[in-house]
Amino acid sequence: MNKIHVYFMPGMAANTSIFEHINLPKEQFEMHLISWQLPKNKETIQQYAKRMADKVRHENAVLIGVSFGGVVVQEMAPFLKLKKLIIISSVKSSSEMPRRMKIAKTTKAYKLLPTSWLKDVEKLVKYAFGDNLKRKLKLYEKYLHVRDKGYLDWAIENMMCWERAACDPNVVHIQGDADEVFPVKHIKDCILVRGGTHAMILSKYKWFNTNLPKIILEE
Repeated sequence: MNKIHVYFMPGMAANTSIFEHINLPKEQFEMHLISWQLPKNKETIQQYAKRMADKVRHENAVLIGVSFGGVVVQEMAPFLKLKKLIIISSVKSSSEMPRRMKIAKTTKAYKLLPTSWLKDVEKLVKYAFGDNLKRKLKLYEKYLHVRDKGYLDWAIENMMCWERAACDPNVVHIQGDADEVFPVKHIKDCILVRGGTHAMILSKYKWFNTNLPKIILEE
């Protein structure tokens, strides 16, 4: 039996270790992890996606993207012959973005975000007050390894300004009902994960290990 090749794209600034708990049956699937590349000067998201599509080396593969990675894989899809396109904790069009992001796009407020703070996340952990904040910063320290300011500025702008008016009906969308970044009330036609937050690829890995194989194989 030929294995199904499944490619995973992490969320903004995240490394591929966010998929460390995802295990698909090895007799049926072969997993491939795609790492972020730094964007070129003034590179559009479509140009970037075309470069990233070269990382998918199998026809009829399954392509899965998380959060901003979900946006990028949708832009990669036209350059590939895919078996299935799946997004997790993401959006299928600009209409599914929350109001605050739409306002940030209009006012260009996203340009004021201090993206350079990620370079000093270790210092933030050291001086953080409160167990909850320390726990979150420890997660950032572990999983957010792409801290280049040029990449972050580019990624935030392309997330906020993504110009896709209509949802692709062929995209399989998995969304948590407690996602604080992309609230489910703005999302249409998705597979709902109860208690799933924006980081559910980490916290709900058992759900994914049980359900992803079925979702991939479903016609």
